[in-house]
Amino acid sequence: MSKILVTGATGNVGKHVVSQLASAGIDVRALARRPERVQAGVEAVQGDLTAPETLGPALKDVESVFLLWPGFTTGNAADTIAAIASAGQVRRIVYLSALVPSSEDAAGHYAEIEGLIRRSGLGWTFLRPGGFAVNTLGWADQIRQGVVRWPYGQASRALIHERDIAAVAVHVLTSAGHNGAAYAITGPEELTQAEQVKVIGEAVGREVRWEEQPPEEAREQLMALWGDAAFVESALTTWAGFVERPERATDTVRRLLGRPALSFRQWAEDHAPDFR
Repeated sequence: MSKILVTGATGNVGKHVVSQLASAGIDVRALARRPERVQAGVEAVQGDLTAPETLGPALKDVESVFLLWPGFTTGNAADTIAAIASAGQVRRIVYLSALVPSSEDAAGHYAEIEGLIRRSGLGWTFLRPGGFAVNTLGWADQIRQGVVRWPYGQASRALIHERDIAAVAVHVLTSAGHNGAAYAITGPEELTQAEQVKVIGEAVGREVRWEEQPPEEAREQLMALWGDAAFVESALTTWAGFVERPERATDTVRRLLGRPALSFRQWAEDHAPDFR
């Protein structure tokens, strides 16, 4: 098997893709802006996806690319994908996309990048995860205080463990039959935000209660934190939507890997030190 290039190789998902491929004895190369952060024993190359001219050394002898596009706009993704497609041995891209809430499709810049990949002439597979369990680390300070004050406690999602996203990516990268597929991947159960907080509290051995925050107050708080009005409104609208239309769990992880997806409780136990 030819070499696999993993982009975003030090991120929440990419680092697990790298480690799982390496553990399986697969020839893997990690692309990172700071290659010194890549796990020991893995070939690491410095480069930046937003600067296609830096990608030549990373793409040498590569057959498959795990693509995680940085940021929330397409930027110069067209040039980057063209550079990948023109590399001599690259045959396919496995792209980490995202689900539209209450759907199994992509939207926004994710859909735009999917379109660029479809038109690239390369084989492709799209992974469309729902909510990431790791995003609940944003509550860590409040968990330590014993109260999470946040809006839309009844918003329900099927959060996925980042290790499962990586495991699906590794399966797709190393097995046949996935060309042209788009996989909607989630965790195995639907939990409200208030229930997620309770599970995290149990995992860390601390009673943590939910305190409903008015959306207006949350808007001001998030604006101070994020500084992007459009992003804040999008987040609040999304959470509000999950109250009436929960993110439904899929069985894609089980179908592809032959085992159930990891539970949110498992994720919380794995990350308990991050909340202490």
